[in-house]
Amino acid sequence: MLANEGISLVEAYFSAVDGEDLKGVLKTLSEDCVFTVETHGVRLNGHAEIAGMFQRLWNMHRAVRHFSFVHVADPGRGRIASRFQVENTERDGSLVHKSNCNFFEITNGKFSSIAVYMAGPNTLQRATS
Repeated sequence: MLANEGISLVEAYFSAVDGEDLKGVLKTLSEDCVFTVETHGVRLNGHAEIAGMFQRLWNMHRAVRHFSFVHVADPGRGRIASRFQVENTERDGSLVHKSNCNFFEITNGKFSSIAVYMAGPNTLQRATS
């Protein structure tokens, strides 16, 4: 994997997240991807659990936006660290700003693991049944 390929995958992932494009998000993830929010003790396994989390995020907000990325790639190990800003537009129109870091592991061209470190309240929770 080249550094720019991994960075392009990260940016495609966030573009899909911000565009509420579930198919686009899942296209970047391996079937057995492990998604954790390390700062809030959340662990999700596979497409179904991760999809539920994103559907909940999108239902709880008018919009989400990720921007001002700084990426550090370790292409030899298939890893990328990304620092970025988050702007969540709440249902009432108010804005919540955060500074986050994600650590991505790539296997066979897809994310096999995403570890999120999030400032402030957790907006990425397990979907309830």
